[in-house]
Amino acid sequence: MPDTPRIAAVGLIGLAVTFGDKMSDAANRAAIAFRAAVDAADWPEVTETASTLVSTFVAVDLIDTPFEDMQTRLQALLETRDWYAAGLPGGRKLWTLPMCFDDSRAPQIEEAARAAGLSKAEAVASLSGSRTRVITLGYAPGQPYLGTLDAAWDIPRQTDLTPRVPAGALVVAIRQFVLFTAAMPTGWRHVGQGAFRTFDPNRETPIVLTPGDEIRFAPITPAELDELERGDSLGGATWEALP
Repeated sequence: MPDTPRIAAVGLIGLAVTFGDKMSDAANRAAIAFRAAVDAADWPEVTETASTLVSTFVAVDLIDTPFEDMQTRLQALLETRDWYAAGLPGGRKLWTLPMCFDDSRAPQIEEAARAAGLSKAEAVASLSGSRTRVITLGYAPGQPYLGTLDAAWDIPRQTDLTPRVPAGALVVAIRQFVLFTAAMPTGWRHVGQGAFRTFDPNRETPIVLTPGDEIRFAPITPAELDELERGDSLGGATWEALP
């Protein structure tokens, strides 16, 4: 990974530590692990941290705190270990989310299967059998990007937008899932539908997923999905602690 990790200012609001120029498992794990290490350092100048697909963002007022000071501190932390080989932080969860893959609620499952070179049954088995990781949250509050899927799912985005998929929609492209927080347009194919809401301001914890959490899907019927949609915003989701 040439020229990485590297540290750069983000305007006057903070610094980004970048571990790769494109998404990879190693760069994403490094970003998540490094963020946890910055949090553990508990530097008073740092007001917030976040991780992206390949970077850690460290929020610091660079008017009050010189960039060079924070750059030196972050560089020293980078040199303490090989972050690409770092383990993921503790406190992670394995979530099991009920998900309907029936055509009536997942209207592009067959199209996505063809793009992946699979039958519909093979596609459902592959997607429901995949255990993915929350690689980042973004675009909408609490909305997770999940990866990385098998190579067959390195399918492109659509050339046109689907005008609207509902909240709880599971969409796929480029070896990743996105689980939609709210109804919105997408260029990814709609292959599953669940009742789990990734963001609910009425919950004690509005955003329950965090980068590093792992996700698996339990296939359900349209009737079971209808029942879950009449329940709470967790939509039948359960979790267990990861070691």
